[in-house]
Amino acid sequence: MAIRNIRQVGDPILRKTSKEVKEVNDRIKILLDDMAETMYKADGVGLAAPQVGLLKRVIVVDVRDEDGLIKLVNPEIIEKDGEQVGVEGCLSVPNFNANVKRPAHVVVKYLDENGDEKKIEAEGLKAVALCHEIDHLNGILFIDNYEEEVKFDE
Repeated sequence: MAIRNIRQVGDPILRKTSKEVKEVNDRIKILLDDMAETMYKADGVGLAAPQVGLLKRVIVVDVRDEDGLIKLVNPEIIEKDGEQVGVEGCLSVPNFNANVKRPAHVVVKYLDENGDEKKIEAEGLKAVALCHEIDHLNGILFIDNYEEEVKFDE
């Protein structure tokens, strides 16, 4: 596994739409592992492939709950409802946090690292993390839709 460089706001790759993964092969599995290691090293709860410079529909999420690390290929939100507003940050937008409105509940369809189709149902922080990372796959950053900046005491 390897730590990859995280692209920062202003990098044009963060504004592009990622391509669907046709086959979950060894290269995708290595990417997923590298992304997880990179996310943990940066103390994040999610990471999308564009953030490490690849336009592939691949994300990893770990909100440190009972599910642990989730590796998702071609994730797609198939249901969403409710509303929650919470503070978000992003590994690609350092030193900026803001309140963002997201669905309270989502169902996401995806392929796991073995290429098997799965669904995950999420609420709270996990729903936020999934929405945030899936937005990255569509070239959307949380700074595009925030309600107000949140400053923390240094």
